[in-house]
Amino acid sequence: MSTRYDLPSSAKTLQISYIGMQTQEVAIKSTVKVFMKSDSEMLDEVMVVAYGTAKKSAFTGSASVIKSETLEKRQVSNISNALSGTVSGVQTQSTNGQPGEKATVRIRGIGSMYASNNPLYVVDGIPYEGDISAVNSQDIESMTVLKDAAAAALYGARGANGVILVTTKKGKTGETLVSLDARWGANSRLVKNYDVLQNAATYMETAYSAIYNGYVYNSKYTAERAYQQANADLIPGLGYQIYNVPNGQNLIGRDGKLNPYATLGYSDGDYYYTPDNWSDEMFESNMRQEYNLSVSGGTDKLSYYFSAAYLADDGIIENSGFERISSRINVDYQAKKWLKFGVNLSYANVKSRYPGDQDTDAATSSGNAFFVGNFIAPIYPMYVRNAEGQIMHDANTGYRIYDYGDGESTNFTRNFMSMSNPMSSFLYDTEEYLMDILNGKWYAKVDILDGLSLTASLGLHVDNTRLHIVGNKYYGQSASQNGSVQQYSSRTYSLDQQYLLTYKKAFDVHHIDILAGYESMDYNTESHYILGYNMYSDKNWTASNVIDRKNGSGSYDEYATIGIITRASYDFDEKYYASASYRRDASSRFHPDNRWGNFWSVSAAWDMAKENFISHIDWINMLKLKASFGQQGNDNLLYKEYPNYYPYQDQFTVSGSEGVFSDGVLFYKGNKDITWETSNSFNVGVDFALLKGRVDGSIEYFNRQTKDMLYYKPVAMSNGYTQFPMNIGSVRNSGVEIELNYTPIQTNNFKWVINWNGTMMKNKILELHPDLKGEMINGSYIYREGESLYQFYLTKYAGVDHESGEAQYWAKDTDGAEYKTSDWSAAYNTNRQASGDLLPTIYGGIGTTLDFYGFDFSIQCAYQLGGKIYDSGYQALMHGGGSHDLGYNWHKDILNAWTPENTNSDIPRIDAIDKYTNSSSDRWLTSSDYFAINNITLGYTLPQRWLRNLGIGSLRVYGAADNVALFSARRGLDPRMSYTTASTDRYTPIRTISGGLKVTF
Repeated sequence: MSTRYDLPSSAKTLQISYIGMQTQEVAIKSTVKVFMKSDSEMLDEVMVVAYGTAKKSAFTGSASVIKSETLEKRQVSNISNALSGTVSGVQTQSTNGQPGEKATVRIRGIGSMYASNNPLYVVDGIPYEGDISAVNSQDIESMTVLKDAAAAALYGARGANGVILVTTKKGKTGETLVSLDARWGANSRLVKNYDVLQNAATYMETAYSAIYNGYVYNSKYTAERAYQQANADLIPGLGYQIYNVPNGQNLIGRDGKLNPYATLGYSDGDYYYTPDNWSDEMFESNMRQEYNLSVSGGTDKLSYYFSAAYLADDGIIENSGFERISSRINVDYQAKKWLKFGVNLSYANVKSRYPGDQDTDAATSSGNAFFVGNFIAPIYPMYVRNAEGQIMHDANTGYRIYDYGDGESTNFTRNFMSMSNPMSSFLYDTEEYLMDILNGKWYAKVDILDGLSLTASLGLHVDNTRLHIVGNKYYGQSASQNGSVQQYSSRTYSLDQQYLLTYKKAFDVHHIDILAGYESMDYNTESHYILGYNMYSDKNWTASNVIDRKNGSGSYDEYATIGIITRASYDFDEKYYASASYRRDASSRFHPDNRWGNFWSVSAAWDMAKENFISHIDWINMLKLKASFGQQGNDNLLYKEYPNYYPYQDQFTVSGSEGVFSDGVLFYKGNKDITWETSNSFNVGVDFALLKGRVDGSIEYFNRQTKDMLYYKPVAMSNGYTQFPMNIGSVRNSGVEIELNYTPIQTNNFKWVINWNGTMMKNKILELHPDLKGEMINGSYIYREGESLYQFYLTKYAGVDHESGEAQYWAKDTDGAEYKTSDWSAAYNTNRQASGDLLPTIYGGIGTTLDFYGFDFSIQCAYQLGGKIYDSGYQALMHGGGSHDLGYNWHKDILNAWTPENTNSDIPRIDAIDKYTNSSSDRWLTSSDYFAINNITLGYTLPQRWLRNLGIGSLRVYGAADNVALFSARRGLDPRMSYTTASTDRYTPIRTISGGLKVTF
């Protein structure tokens, strides 16, 4: 049946409307195709929350959702890195840019000093205990960040620092959909080195000035004697001669400049020495490739989703990278009207290659390419060259021979990192992690009565990890012992059980949702490690390949939790909402007398837009006020940055030999009285949608106070231990979060969306242990009641003495009066001061997306303003040129140092003998402001009429760039790596530029 309508000849447009859809206005043509879009006023978005789902309008807690469209644009090997700048209240730090490494995620600040501050990841309803890099971002439907107690309290102990819910994709009713997404790209180094000296001549002149000044200003040499002695000391101090100087002449002239007759390149008859650019040699553009295949579909009873993926990210240095083969299958089956069951299985095989020591535990190791490449002076050869200047090659391997600066590779020994050459380590040494990670969830749901159902779920996680490290027997530190082998294996196993009884019912305008449940988790981990020396075969990583000094160890740990869960939610007329939850938790980390904790939350919301006094205002679509308060617990006390599974027990090391045990050595003193660290969270805010959804967002105030903090009290070493675990102290994080989304243009063929979020947070220590009398000093940090947890305790820099060029510091005399002195130790001992709060005033993200006539464009950025950071990398590059510093490079700023002709400089004179030129002080505190362009994506989806005859549903071609740019206070400074201290000895973030193709059938 059809109906014919006659239109007036003057008509130019048609207006088409449908219940639940946005009204569309289109131009009149002979053929008109209209795509209807959901009206946000009528079809409320459903979001994943703790142990279920909820309409966004009915949710009374604080949460933010990241959808699959956002995740699919990011080229990340670990999904945690996709959070940067996308969610208010969330800060990420990439302390290690090694491909596959996860970011450090903090939700609403740090709530503990000695316990873990990491959020809990929950994948498809099951708490996830494994390496999150095993989860393929392309399999994710959404990520929900739960931030307040009302949202996360049901997860009890493990949710104290926030919860990140990861929901994977499922099949949808309809024809089978096959999707293939392939992308290829290149990696490059995002954060370059500081502006350091680049040529050998400038470095030699600067090193000479340091030695010369040392003699003139400290030893009171005459200018002539200082000149002669500085020239005599220069080459021995640096270790290498790389200039050929005419007989009888000095390398540096009396004007402090390089002898014009000196030529770069020196031969001692055995070898030829000339500098190489270490950074250019070590850092390279490598390939990143990713392939994702998925098949999904379903009927009214069965839905299925299957995926297989391969990712190879080769990083930016040789033999570095991350490789993952992953697969997932999700099946849901409605077997009976009252019975539904399903399975969710994923497997990942991961290989992560660490060349040398690029990890965070070996920051200044000789194998760390970033440390050596960033700090080495531009005067040293990387390669061994014969007397004619040709790079020599190893007869056995064919590889180039590398100069280790140890006096054995060549005839010279360098002061800087002797016996090291990372490039050689890349080729001859190996370090790789191999992981097999299995995750499974099985569930069955029984509908008992109308609205009443029981769901039983089992979650299994198994992670088998192996580590192989080979130190080659030819070159470097292992050569003296004919090579070394380290073989490590670990197995992590966890089983989660959930039994949830839910009752949902609507009575006219009343809606109730009640949940009761039981959850338990059993976790164990075991590991085996062996180290040995004197290798037989070059590349064999097994312990049987070594014959000397084999040392082994092993460990086994267990952990278990039990949780009893209840929650009740009520709404009246979809206008007034209330919710309350309670969880009773037990943790095996505590003594049986203190094992149980009670955690709860209450929350409420009111959608004012539905009241009669506002509902007539058509530009206000939602105006929801909400408030919540709750308690959560934390049991994860760390010991030397690792979990301690038995903190209430005394712990010993066992030793002995020939069948005789020696007395056990106490290394950890337990305390049976320690119990839960408790976090009290208050949240109040407003969610709004205006102008038919073209403007929406939220504004929230939060106050998160942690009490009974898990804490280590320092004690005298005479006790046989140096610290004692206790519950003491309190810290508070409070602030405001804002999220805004604005759609300036929305038509059939053009949609433009702008989003922005910002968080302003303050941190304060409320209470410390009474023995501390309100203050604790730990090295360069100070913790003081009433002040921020993030503070340095430093000497005060007083600038440069314009008469002498010395660095000056503020000290105090016996009367407490400040005075300037060049004796840093006097200032350190009498007048160290707190730096003030280091945290930024505001942090967040900004982005935009455009869709126009098949094209799509998006850009996403992150920013931080108003904080400070200690720039230790810059400090190291502003040294005075002393005997321990020669061989380290200098920042270009050193060229503006004080001289008798440049007395107004704010940089002290270069002086090899002066001990305090670059001593620690507030001089090195630098702005931590930054602006980062995280992602830019441009794509084009071909018109369907071009593809219909080919049997292709859709075809999109696109280009994407990740980690595009970083703008900070100083080149080389990356404030995203730490809250407090920046350095340049970590694997820096990678910029990736790719092109891709996505096709569906």
